[in-house]
Amino acid sequence: MAIKVLLKRKVPDHQAEALRVLIGKLRAVTHGQPGYISGETLKRVDRPGESLVISKWKSIFDWLQWFQNPKRVAIQQEMDALLGTPTELEIYEYD
Repeated sequence: MAIKVLLKRKVPDHQAEALRVLIGKLRAVTHGQPGYISGETLKRVDRPGESLVISKWKSIFDWLQWFQNPKRVAIQQEMDALLGTPTELEIYEYD
């Protein structure tokens, strides 16, 4: 069953561009991963500095394989260090 993964981040103004670069780097590595369907990045309108990445995967298995991928882990660690807070992660399946 297909899933959507929501990644929420709080971005200080002075780190916004650096985060965009890391998200682009992560997205480039994500393309071609087994089970990856699509992704998008959104900025919250009513709360500046909050961003949301939504990715769609064919299955939870595919996502978990990606989640454990050393390339993804390394980029995520860079993001969390840059932001000073961990990324919030939520996984939803289609009903």
